[in-house]
Amino acid sequence: MTTTDFTALTGLELMRWVQTERPTDIPSIGRLLGMRFDEVEHGRIVVSLDTRPDFANPLGTVHGGIAATLLDSAMGCAVHTTLPAGVGYTTLELKVNYIRAAHTDGRTLTAEGNVIHAGRRTATAEGKVLDEQGKLIAHATTTCLILPPKS
Repeated sequence: MTTTDFTALTGLELMRWVQTERPTDIPSIGRLLGMRFDEVEHGRIVVSLDTRPDFANPLGTVHGGIAATLLDSAMGCAVHTTLPAGVGYTTLELKVNYIRAAHTDGRTLTAEGNVIHAGRRTATAEGKVLDEQGKLIAHATTTCLILPPKS
């Protein structure tokens, strides 16, 4: 188990730590789905995963919840990169538009999240999910509540 004190890291430092260390001993949605942090910058995150049959909806394509989770993760983590150490966030609102189905046969889906506004109490971001051919699968916006450090 890691001994890293996450509360001492800024959001950007934490996201870069996740990108470089790729921790497998910490339970997370990213570990569950096999997400990779491909790019980490201030206000911007790119994550990807490879689809698999377990992601299927009853029609046999990737369930919309996978795209929504990718978007929520990319946009939320992008917001996190703008926060100081000890400050957290939570999603207040997530609006997803689905454009086309994705296949469950090991194809890579890539989500990019970009911060639009980072305030003291709320932040907003936008995101998109693309398939391997660069075709748009879904796009979204989010509003996040900024959580003050725990006392």
